Amino acid sequence: MTVIRETGAPPAPPAPLSRPSRGRPALPRRRRGGGVWPYLLVAPTLLGTLYLLVYPLARAVLISLQDFQLRQLILGDAPFVGLRNYRTLLTDDRFWEVVRRTFLFMAVSVVLIMVFATLVALMIERLGRVARTTVLSALVLAWAMPVIAATTVFQWLFHSEFGVVNWALQQLGFGSFERYPWFAHGTAAFTILVLLVVWQSVPFAAITLYSALVTVPTELYESARIDGASARRVFSAVTFPMIRPIFMLVLSLEVIWTFKAFVQIWVMTNGGPGDATTTLPVYAVQTALSSQRYDLGSAASMVSVLMMATVLVLYFRQMFRQESEAP
Repeated sequence: MTVIRETGAPPAPPAPLSRPSRGRPALPRRRRGGGVWPYLLVAPTLLGTLYLLVYPLARAVLISLQDFQLRQLILGDAPFVGLRNYRTLLTDDRFWEVVRRTFLFMAVSVVLIMVFATLVALMIERLGRVARTTVLSALVLAWAMPVIAATTVFQWLFHSEFGVVNWALQQLGFGSFERYPWFAHGTAAFTILVLLVVWQSVPFAAITLYSALVTVPTELYESARIDGASARRVFSAVTFPMIRPIFMLVLSLEVIWTFKAFVQIWVMTNGGPGDATTTLPVYAVQTALSSQRYDLGSAASMVSVLMMATVLVLYFRQMFRQESEAP
Protein backbone atom coordinates (compact mmCIF):
# COMPACT_ATOMS: atom_id res chain seq x y z
CA MET A 1 0.00 0.00 0.00
CA THR A 2 1.46 3.24 -1.12
CA VAL A 3 1.09 6.28 1.10
CA ILE A 4 1.03 9.63 -0.64
CA ARG A 5 2.25 12.52 1.49
CA GLU A 6 1.45 16.15 0.61
CA THR A 7 4.27 18.59 0.77
CA GLY A 8 4.02 22.27 1.64
CA ALA A 9 2.31 24.27 4.35
CA PRO A 10 -1.20 23.34 5.47
CA PRO A 11 -4.04 25.59 4.19
CA ALA A 12 -4.82 28.68 6.31
CA PRO A 13 -8.10 28.65 8.21
CA PRO A 14 -10.81 30.90 6.85
CA ALA A 15 -10.92 34.43 8.27
CA PRO A 16 -13.72 35.01 10.74
CA LEU A 17 -16.61 37.15 9.55
CA SER A 18 -16.44 40.64 10.94
CA ARG A 19 -19.36 41.74 13.01
CA PRO A 20 -21.25 44.78 11.79
CA SER A 21 -20.48 47.77 13.93
CA ARG A 22 -23.39 48.92 16.00
CA GLY A 23 -22.12 52.49 16.31
CA ARG A 24 -21.60 55.12 13.64
CA PRO A 25 -18.88 54.50 11.08
CA ALA A 26 -15.60 56.13 11.84
CA LEU A 27 -15.25 59.47 10.13
CA PRO A 28 -11.96 60.66 8.72
CA ARG A 29 -10.24 63.17 10.91
CA ARG A 30 -10.25 66.73 9.73
CA ARG A 31 -7.11 68.60 9.31
CA ARG A 32 -6.37 70.99 12.12
CA GLY A 33 -5.76 73.94 9.82
CA GLY A 34 -9.13 73.57 8.01
CA GLY A 35 -11.17 74.94 10.91
CA VAL A 36 -9.67 78.43 10.56
CA TRP A 37 -10.95 79.22 7.08
CA PRO A 38 -14.66 79.57 7.94
CA TYR A 39 -13.83 82.16 10.59
CA LEU A 40 -11.57 84.04 8.20
CA LEU A 41 -14.32 84.14 5.58
CA VAL A 42 -16.90 85.41 8.06
CA ALA A 43 -14.54 87.91 9.70
CA PRO A 44 -15.02 90.82 7.21
CA THR A 45 -18.82 90.68 7.54
CA LEU A 46 -18.60 90.36 11.32
CA LEU A 47 -16.21 93.29 11.62
CA GLY A 48 -18.39 95.42 9.34
CA THR A 49 -21.47 94.61 11.43
CA LEU A 50 -19.66 95.46 14.64
CA TYR A 51 -18.48 98.78 13.22
CA LEU A 52 -21.79 99.81 11.64
CA LEU A 53 -24.23 98.55 14.28
CA VAL A 54 -22.65 97.63 17.58
CA TYR A 55 -20.22 100.55 17.82
CA PRO A 56 -22.86 103.29 17.19
CA LEU A 57 -25.17 101.64 19.72
CA ALA A 58 -22.43 101.45 22.34
CA ARG A 59 -21.44 105.04 21.58
CA ALA A 60 -25.05 106.21 22.00
CA VAL A 61 -25.30 104.42 25.35
CA LEU A 62 -22.07 106.11 26.47
CA ILE A 63 -23.25 109.58 25.41
CA SER A 64 -26.57 109.09 27.20
CA LEU A 65 -24.64 108.66 30.44
CA GLN A 66 -22.60 111.84 29.98
CA ASP A 67 -23.14 115.60 30.00
CA PHE A 68 -22.62 115.85 26.25
CA GLN A 69 -23.53 119.19 24.68
CA LEU A 70 -21.95 121.39 22.01
CA ARG A 71 -18.90 122.25 24.14
CA GLN A 72 -18.21 118.60 24.86
CA LEU A 73 -18.66 117.75 21.18
CA ILE A 74 -15.81 120.15 20.30
CA LEU A 75 -13.48 119.67 23.27
CA GLY A 76 -14.31 116.06 24.09
CA ASP A 77 -14.21 116.37 27.90
CA ALA A 78 -17.69 115.02 28.64
CA PRO A 79 -18.15 114.10 32.32
CA PHE A 80 -20.26 111.14 33.40
CA VAL A 81 -23.57 112.00 35.03
CA GLY A 82 -25.05 108.52 35.39
CA LEU A 83 -28.80 108.27 34.86
CA ARG A 84 -29.47 112.00 35.16
CA ASN A 85 -30.40 112.33 31.49
CA TYR A 86 -32.89 109.49 31.77
CA ARG A 87 -34.49 111.09 34.84
CA THR A 88 -34.78 114.40 33.01
CA LEU A 89 -36.33 112.66 30.02
CA LEU A 90 -38.80 110.50 31.92
CA THR A 91 -40.09 113.45 33.95
CA ASP A 92 -40.81 115.53 30.84
CA ASP A 93 -44.52 115.69 29.95
CA ARG A 94 -43.72 116.43 26.31
CA PHE A 95 -41.75 113.20 26.06
CA TRP A 96 -44.71 111.09 27.21
CA GLU A 97 -47.00 112.93 24.79
CA VAL A 98 -44.58 112.00 21.99
CA VAL A 99 -44.57 108.37 23.19
CA ARG A 100 -48.38 108.20 23.02
CA ARG A 101 -48.37 109.76 19.55
CA THR A 102 -45.71 107.31 18.38
CA PHE A 103 -47.68 104.25 19.47
CA LEU A 104 -50.86 105.71 17.95
CA PHE A 105 -49.05 106.30 14.66
CA MET A 106 -47.63 102.78 14.74
CA ALA A 107 -50.93 101.09 15.63
CA VAL A 108 -53.00 102.89 12.96
CA SER A 109 -50.39 102.37 10.26
CA VAL A 110 -49.77 98.68 11.01
CA VAL A 111 -53.50 97.85 11.11
CA LEU A 112 -54.09 99.54 7.75
CA ILE A 113 -51.00 97.93 6.23
CA MET A 114 -51.97 94.40 7.24
CA VAL A 115 -55.62 94.81 6.20
CA PHE A 116 -54.84 96.24 2.77
CA ALA A 117 -51.93 93.84 2.20
CA THR A 118 -54.12 90.82 2.98
CA LEU A 119 -56.88 92.05 0.67
CA VAL A 120 -54.40 92.74 -2.14
CA ALA A 121 -52.78 89.31 -1.70
CA LEU A 122 -56.17 87.57 -1.85
CA MET A 123 -57.05 89.59 -4.96
CA ILE A 124 -53.77 88.66 -6.70
CA GLU A 125 -54.40 84.99 -5.99
CA ARG A 126 -57.71 85.15 -7.88
CA LEU A 127 -56.45 87.08 -10.91
CA GLY A 128 -55.43 85.60 -14.22
CA ARG A 129 -51.85 85.27 -15.33
CA VAL A 130 -51.61 88.57 -17.21
CA ALA A 131 -53.46 90.61 -14.59
CA ARG A 132 -51.43 88.98 -11.78
CA THR A 133 -48.17 89.85 -13.51
CA THR A 134 -49.30 93.44 -14.03
CA VAL A 135 -50.34 93.94 -10.41
CA LEU A 136 -47.16 92.34 -9.06
CA SER A 137 -45.03 94.52 -11.34
CA ALA A 138 -46.85 97.64 -10.14
CA LEU A 139 -46.31 96.61 -6.52
CA VAL A 140 -42.61 96.04 -7.09
CA LEU A 141 -42.23 99.44 -8.77
CA ALA A 142 -44.06 101.18 -5.93
CA TRP A 143 -41.93 99.33 -3.39
CA ALA A 144 -38.70 100.22 -5.22
CA MET A 145 -39.45 103.96 -5.26
CA PRO A 146 -36.99 105.83 -2.99
CA VAL A 147 -38.43 107.19 0.22
CA ILE A 148 -37.47 110.79 -0.58
CA ALA A 149 -39.08 110.57 -4.02
CA ALA A 150 -42.32 109.14 -2.64
CA THR A 151 -42.42 111.79 0.09
CA THR A 152 -41.91 114.55 -2.48
CA VAL A 153 -44.76 113.15 -4.62
CA PHE A 154 -47.10 113.24 -1.63
CA GLN A 155 -46.04 116.80 -0.84
CA TRP A 156 -47.02 117.88 -4.34
CA LEU A 157 -50.26 115.89 -4.25
CA PHE A 158 -51.41 117.79 -1.15
CA HIS A 159 -49.93 121.17 -2.10
CA SER A 160 -52.27 124.01 -1.17
CA GLU A 161 -52.17 125.73 -4.59
CA PHE A 162 -50.95 123.19 -7.15
CA GLY A 163 -51.98 119.93 -5.47
CA VAL A 164 -54.07 117.39 -7.37
CA VAL A 165 -56.04 116.48 -4.25
CA ASN A 166 -57.42 120.00 -3.76
CA TRP A 167 -58.26 120.25 -7.47
CA ALA A 168 -60.07 116.88 -7.44
CA LEU A 169 -62.07 117.79 -4.33
CA GLN A 170 -63.12 121.08 -5.91
CA GLN A 171 -64.24 119.27 -9.05
CA LEU A 172 -66.39 117.02 -6.87
CA GLY A 173 -68.13 120.05 -5.40
CA PHE A 174 -66.15 120.63 -2.20
CA GLY A 175 -65.38 124.30 -2.66
CA SER A 176 -64.01 124.67 0.88
CA PHE A 177 -60.85 122.83 -0.17
CA GLU A 178 -59.68 125.62 -2.45
CA ARG A 179 -56.08 126.29 -1.42
CA TYR A 180 -56.60 124.17 1.68
CA PRO A 181 -53.32 124.07 3.68
CA TRP A 182 -53.10 120.37 4.57
CA PHE A 183 -49.77 120.60 6.37
CA ALA A 184 -50.90 123.51 8.53
CA HIS A 185 -53.40 121.33 10.40
CA GLY A 186 -52.09 118.66 12.77
CA THR A 187 -54.74 116.02 12.12
CA ALA A 188 -54.49 116.42 8.35
CA ALA A 189 -50.68 116.20 8.38
CA PHE A 190 -50.82 113.14 10.64
CA THR A 191 -53.29 111.47 8.27
CA ILE A 192 -51.16 112.21 5.22
CA LEU A 193 -48.10 110.67 6.89
CA VAL A 194 -50.09 107.54 7.75
CA LEU A 195 -51.24 107.26 4.14
CA LEU A 196 -47.66 107.68 2.92
CA VAL A 197 -46.28 104.99 5.23
CA VAL A 198 -49.12 102.62 4.34
CA TRP A 199 -48.62 103.20 0.62
CA GLN A 200 -44.91 102.45 0.91
CA SER A 201 -45.35 99.35 3.10
CA VAL A 202 -48.29 97.55 1.48
CA PRO A 203 -46.32 96.24 -1.56
CA PHE A 204 -43.80 94.28 0.50
CA ALA A 205 -46.46 92.88 2.82
CA ALA A 206 -48.81 91.98 -0.04
CA ILE A 207 -46.14 90.21 -2.08
CA THR A 208 -44.94 88.27 0.97
CA LEU A 209 -48.47 87.22 1.94
CA TYR A 210 -49.22 86.23 -1.67
CA SER A 211 -46.15 83.98 -1.69
CA ALA A 212 -47.57 82.32 1.44
CA LEU A 213 -51.04 81.95 -0.09
CA VAL A 214 -49.75 79.97 -3.07
CA THR A 215 -48.40 77.31 -0.69
CA VAL A 216 -51.86 76.47 0.70
CA PRO A 217 -52.99 73.10 -0.77
CA THR A 218 -55.99 73.40 -3.08
CA GLU A 219 -57.44 70.20 -1.60
CA LEU A 220 -58.22 72.11 1.61
CA TYR A 221 -60.22 74.70 -0.31
CA GLU A 222 -62.11 72.00 -2.20
CA SER A 223 -62.99 70.19 1.03
CA ALA A 224 -64.20 73.44 2.62
CA ARG A 225 -66.39 74.24 -0.40
CA ILE A 226 -67.86 70.74 -0.40
CA ASP A 227 -68.77 71.24 3.27
CA GLY A 228 -70.58 74.45 2.30
CA ALA A 229 -68.24 76.91 4.05
CA SER A 230 -68.57 80.57 3.11
CA ALA A 231 -65.64 82.65 1.86
CA ARG A 232 -65.15 84.23 5.29
CA ARG A 233 -65.22 80.82 6.96
CA VAL A 234 -62.71 79.44 4.43
CA PHE A 235 -60.33 82.28 5.18
CA SER A 236 -60.63 82.00 8.97
CA ALA A 237 -60.50 78.18 9.14
CA VAL A 238 -58.22 77.27 6.22
CA THR A 239 -56.27 80.17 4.77
CA PHE A 240 -55.24 82.12 7.84
CA PRO A 241 -54.06 79.12 9.91
CA MET A 242 -51.84 78.05 7.02
CA ILE A 243 -50.27 81.47 6.43
CA ARG A 244 -50.22 82.49 10.09
CA PRO A 245 -46.40 82.15 10.60
CA ILE A 246 -45.68 84.39 7.60
CA PHE A 247 -48.46 86.78 8.63
CA MET A 248 -46.96 87.15 12.11
CA LEU A 249 -43.49 87.66 10.67
CA VAL A 250 -44.71 90.43 8.35
CA LEU A 251 -46.64 91.98 11.24
CA SER A 252 -43.54 92.12 13.46
CA LEU A 253 -41.46 93.62 10.65
CA GLU A 254 -44.07 96.29 9.96
CA VAL A 255 -44.21 97.15 13.67
CA ILE A 256 -40.45 97.72 13.68
CA TRP A 257 -40.34 99.69 10.45
CA THR A 258 -43.34 101.87 11.35
CA PHE A 259 -42.08 102.56 14.85
CA LYS A 260 -38.75 103.85 13.55
CA ALA A 261 -40.18 105.84 10.62
CA PHE A 262 -38.19 109.06 10.42
CA VAL A 263 -37.35 110.16 6.88
CA GLN A 264 -40.95 110.65 5.76
CA ILE A 265 -41.86 112.74 8.82
CA TRP A 266 -38.67 114.77 8.80
CA VAL A 267 -38.84 115.63 5.10
CA MET A 268 -42.57 116.32 4.94
CA THR A 269 -43.41 118.13 8.19
CA ASN A 270 -40.24 118.22 10.33
CA GLY A 271 -42.45 117.10 13.21
CA GLY A 272 -44.93 119.94 12.81
CA PRO A 273 -47.19 121.74 12.91
CA GLY A 274 -46.27 122.13 16.54
CA ASP A 275 -45.73 118.58 17.76
CA ALA A 276 -48.62 117.05 15.82
CA THR A 277 -46.38 114.67 13.85
CA THR A 278 -43.43 114.39 16.23
CA THR A 279 -42.62 110.74 16.99
CA LEU A 280 -39.80 109.32 19.09
CA PRO A 281 -37.17 109.23 16.32
CA VAL A 282 -38.03 112.81 15.33
CA TYR A 283 -38.02 113.90 18.98
CA ALA A 284 -34.55 112.42 19.51
CA VAL A 285 -33.14 114.25 16.47
CA GLN A 286 -34.84 117.51 17.41
CA THR A 287 -33.45 117.32 20.93
CA ALA A 288 -29.95 116.54 19.72
CA LEU A 289 -29.72 119.03 16.85
CA SER A 290 -32.04 121.91 17.72
CA SER A 291 -31.28 122.08 21.45
CA GLN A 292 -27.68 120.83 21.12
CA ARG A 293 -28.46 118.28 23.84
CA TYR A 294 -26.81 115.21 22.38
CA ASP A 295 -27.01 113.45 25.73
CA LEU A 296 -30.80 113.77 25.95
CA GLY A 297 -31.13 112.79 22.29
CA SER A 298 -29.11 109.64 22.90
CA ALA A 299 -31.16 108.88 26.01
CA ALA A 300 -34.37 109.25 23.97
CA SER A 301 -32.96 106.86 21.36
CA MET A 302 -32.09 104.30 24.03
CA VAL A 303 -35.55 104.54 25.56
CA SER A 304 -37.04 104.02 22.09
CA VAL A 305 -34.93 100.89 21.59
CA LEU A 306 -35.97 99.52 24.99
CA MET A 307 -39.65 100.21 24.30
CA MET A 308 -39.50 98.52 20.93
CA ALA A 309 -37.63 95.53 22.35
CA THR A 310 -40.17 95.20 25.17
CA VAL A 311 -43.09 95.27 22.76
CA LEU A 312 -41.51 92.63 20.52
CA VAL A 313 -40.56 90.36 23.44
CA LEU A 314 -44.10 90.44 24.82
CA TYR A 315 -45.52 89.89 21.34
CA PHE A 316 -43.30 86.88 20.60
CA ARG A 317 -43.96 85.38 24.03
CA GLN A 318 -47.69 85.58 23.41
CA MET A 319 -47.29 84.16 19.92
CA PHE A 320 -45.16 81.21 21.10
CA ARG A 321 -47.59 80.54 23.92
CA GLN A 322 -50.49 80.36 21.48
CA GLU A 323 -48.48 78.07 19.18
CA SER A 324 -47.67 75.70 22.06
CA GLU A 325 -51.31 75.60 23.23
CA ALA A 326 -52.63 74.96 19.73
CA PRO A 327 -53.62 71.30 19.12
